Amino acid sequence: MKIVVVESPAKAKTINKYLGKDYKVLASYGHIRDLPSKDGSVDPDNDFEMIWQADSKSQTRIREIADAVKAGDKLILATDPDREGEAISWHIVEALRKRRALPKDYPVERVVFNAITKNAVTTAMDHPRQVDQELVDAYLARRALDYLVGFNLSPVLWRKLPGSRSAGRVQSVALRIVCQRELEIETFKPEEYWTIGAKLRAPDGSDFDARLHALDGKALRKFSLPDAEKAQAALDAVKTGGFFVVSVEAKPVKRNPPPPFITSTLQQDASRKLGFSAKRTMQAAQKLYEEGRITYMRTDGVNMAEEAYFHAREHIKGDYGAQYLPEKPRRYSSKAKNAQEAHEAIRPTIFSVRPDDYKAGDGDLWKLYALIWRRAVASQMSAAQYERTTIDLHSKDKRASLRASGQVLVFDGFVKLYTEGRDDTDKDDDAEARLPKMSEGQHADLLEAKSEQHFTAPPPRFTEASLVKKLEELGIGRPSTYASTMSTLEDRDYVTIEKKQLVPSDKGRLVTAFLENFFPKYVEYDYTANLEDQLDVISDGKLDWKVFLRSFWTEFHAAVDETKDLRVTHVLDALNETLGPYVFPATDADGNMKETPRLCPLCKEGELSLKLGRHGAFVGCARYPDCKFTRQFSTDGSDDAGMNPDGQEFGVHPDTGKPIVLKSGRFGPYLEMEGDEGEKPKRSSLPKGWSPDSLDEAKALMLINLPRLVGLHPEDNEPILANLGRYGPYVQHLKTYANVASAEEMLEIGLNRAVTLIADKRANPRGRGGSAAKPLRELGKHPGDDQPINVFEGRYGPYVKHGKTNATLPKDIAPDAVTLEQAVELIDARAAKGPKKKKKVVAKKKPAAKKKAPAKAKK
Repeated sequence: MKIVVVESPAKAKTINKYLGKDYKVLASYGHIRDLPSKDGSVDPDNDFEMIWQADSKSQTRIREIADAVKAGDKLILATDPDREGEAISWHIVEALRKRRALPKDYPVERVVFNAITKNAVTTAMDHPRQVDQELVDAYLARRALDYLVGFNLSPVLWRKLPGSRSAGRVQSVALRIVCQRELEIETFKPEEYWTIGAKLRAPDGSDFDARLHALDGKALRKFSLPDAEKAQAALDAVKTGGFFVVSVEAKPVKRNPPPPFITSTLQQDASRKLGFSAKRTMQAAQKLYEEGRITYMRTDGVNMAEEAYFHAREHIKGDYGAQYLPEKPRRYSSKAKNAQEAHEAIRPTIFSVRPDDYKAGDGDLWKLYALIWRRAVASQMSAAQYERTTIDLHSKDKRASLRASGQVLVFDGFVKLYTEGRDDTDKDDDAEARLPKMSEGQHADLLEAKSEQHFTAPPPRFTEASLVKKLEELGIGRPSTYASTMSTLEDRDYVTIEKKQLVPSDKGRLVTAFLENFFPKYVEYDYTANLEDQLDVISDGKLDWKVFLRSFWTEFHAAVDETKDLRVTHVLDALNETLGPYVFPATDADGNMKETPRLCPLCKEGELSLKLGRHGAFVGCARYPDCKFTRQFSTDGSDDAGMNPDGQEFGVHPDTGKPIVLKSGRFGPYLEMEGDEGEKPKRSSLPKGWSPDSLDEAKALMLINLPRLVGLHPEDNEPILANLGRYGPYVQHLKTYANVASAEEMLEIGLNRAVTLIADKRANPRGRGGSAAKPLRELGKHPGDDQPINVFEGRYGPYVKHGKTNATLPKDIAPDAVTLEQAVELIDARAAKGPKKKKKVVAKKKPAAKKKAPAKAKK
C-alpha cells in the first residue's frame, strides 16, 4: 500500500478517485508544524536553530500518517507545487522521523502536479523526485526572517508606541504605501485649467464634438489656459467660426488580449469585476483547484501547457469560428518584477467545461470559474480591431484649430468574450465615438462653443486590487502572500475599507511614522524587494540561507538595540514633525487657512502636540495641567476640539431637570446626563458623521432619550425601539435588529417603515442582497404535501429543508449526491422528533466561602 499525503481533505478526495485501491490518500490539513508565538523560537545565537511545534490537531494528523506509513510500503508527498507545499512535505518527513516512524531505508517520494486531473496526477506519480532542499531552505529563511522582524520589532512598538499591534517585513511596507498615498491626497494642491469644446455639424447633417487643439499655431497643453481670462480669449477665437477640414486621418488599431491570470491579476480583476477581497478570491480559487476545475492558483507564470493551447484553440474554432483564431498560439512573458514563472498560468483544466456547464453549489466558485475560463480562452483569441479617426479643422482666420477624435470597433475578436477590468481612474480606450465621413476642404458649421473649468484631482486611494498591483510592480511579496498581507492590515485595524478604498487609520499612520523615523531601512521599498531577490537566490541554490540570515540579523539587531535608550520625548518630537500636516491641518473644514494650526482652541495660549497614553496617541495642550484640553488624534479640520474637557452643557432635560452635557472621551465626543442616586449616568455617543458643532439642544435631547419607542408591532403588540448601537442606528423588535440608513432616519422613523425593515430582516437574516438564501439544489416535492425539498449550505454544514423543518445531512452524504428519497427520510425523521427544546441554563450557586483556619503557631 502506497501512502499519499496532500494538504486538504477535498484534494485527497479528488485524488483518491484517480489512484485506485493500491493507494491510501491522507490529508495533513495544511502545515502540521509552526514556530510557536513566543520568544526564542528562532535562536540567532545558536546558528538560527528553529523550534517547531505541532498543536493537538496536528499531532493527531501526524499520528494518522505515522500509523498509515507503518502499514504501507512507500510514502508519496503530493503537496502543492510551490515553496509552501515543499515545506509541508519537509515538515511531514521531519515530524515522522522525530517520532521514529520513518525508517532510514523507507522509500519517500515527492510528486508535483499543477492541476488535479487524472492525467496530471498519474503522470506525476510516474515521475517522482526527492524533496527539494533548496526550496525548503528558502522557506526556512523566509520564516526565520519574518519571525525575527515581527518578534523584535513589535515589542519596540508596544513599549514606545502604546496601542500598536505589530510590525512585519511585508505588512509594514504595504502599510507605508497606503499611508504615503493618504499624505499625498491631504497635501495635494489643486491646479486650475480650462478647456474649450465645440459642437459642429457636418455637410451630411450629422453633429459631432471637437476640442480646441491649437491656438495661433501653438499646440495647447493641459495648463495652457490656466484661468478664465485666457479661456475667454481662446473661446472668442473659436467663435469666429468658418471651420473647414485640413486633414482626415483614419488608421487601423489592434488591441491584443491580456495573458491568462496569475495570482495578482486574478485578485485585481476579481476585485474590480466581482467585488471580491483578495482573501475571498483565494478561498474560492483554492476550492476550484481542489475540485480539479483550475490549475494551481499561486503562480506568477503567464503561459499554459501545450495541451492547454491546443484545447483552447480547438474550443475557439468550434464555438466562434476560424476568424477568431490567430495563426499561432499566443505566448506571453511576465512584466512583473522578479517573476519566477515556475508554474502555469491559472486556467481551467478542461476547456470544454464552459461556465454554463459548471454547476457550482457556491456562487463565488461559479463567478470566479467563469472569470478564469473567459480570460484563459480570450488570451488565445484574435486581436480586437478598431478604426481610429482624427479630423483637424481650422477657423476661417486660421487662429483656432479644432480636433475631433473617434473610434469604431471593426472586429470584436477577444472582446466578444472578455474585457479586462479597470480601476475607477483608468481611461476607457475602447469607448466608441463615431465621426461623420468628411474630406479635406469640406466646411463644418459651428453650432456651439463653450469653455469649461477644471481642477487637477489628487491621486486615488489604493484599493486591494491596486495595492496588490503596486506591490507586484515593486517586487515586494509573492503570490502566496498578497491575500494574507491585505487581511493582516485590516485585522490589525491599521486600515479600514470604505467603498473598496483602503484608508489608513490613526493607528496605522502612527506605526508608519514611527518606523520611518526609527527603522527607515526596513520600510524602504528597494530594501524589501532586495530581500525577496535574495530569497529567490536561495531557492536557486546559489546562496546559503544561514549566511543570508546572519547578514540581515547583524544590522537589524543593532538597529533594535539603538531604540532601548530612546526616550518618549524623542518619539513625540519625531511624530509631531512627520504627522504635523495630518494632525494639525493648515486649513479648517471650509478650506480657510488657519493662522496658527497648533494653537489650543480652549486656552488660546498653549501649543497643541501629540501625547502618548495607555491607549495610544492623542492631542493635548502644552500648558497641561493648567489647561486640560485633549482631543482625538485625527481631526477633519473642524473645531470640534474647542470642547471644554469639563463638558459643555446642552440644556436641561424637561423630565428630570438634569443638565445634558457634551464631553470628550477615548472614543470621541458623547452626551451624558446624571442618573438618580445610586444609578449610572445615562450616555449617548454622537452618530458617525455628526460633529459637536452641528449639535443643538433639540438633537441632544433626542439622543439622550434613546432608545426611542417607535410604536407597537401590529402582529403581537410588542414594542419596536429605535436606538444607536456599536454598528450604527437600528430598529429592534424582540430579538430582531434591523439597520437604519442614517441617524436622522432613526430619530424620525415611523411605525410602518420600522415594521417593513423588521420584516425584511427576518426574511433575509444575513442581509445578503435583500433576498433569501438560494438553495444549492432543488430535489423535488415531498410526497406528503407536494411542498419543495431543497438543499442549503448552513453555518454548521449542508442541510435539507422542507417548510420549517431542517435536517442536517450526515457526513457520508454529499450535498450534490443526496437523493429525494434520502431527503424525505431525513425530513420525516427530524419532524417526528418535534422542535428542538432550548436548554434552560440555570446559574450555579457559588459555594459559600470557606472560613480560613487559624494559622498554626510555629513551634
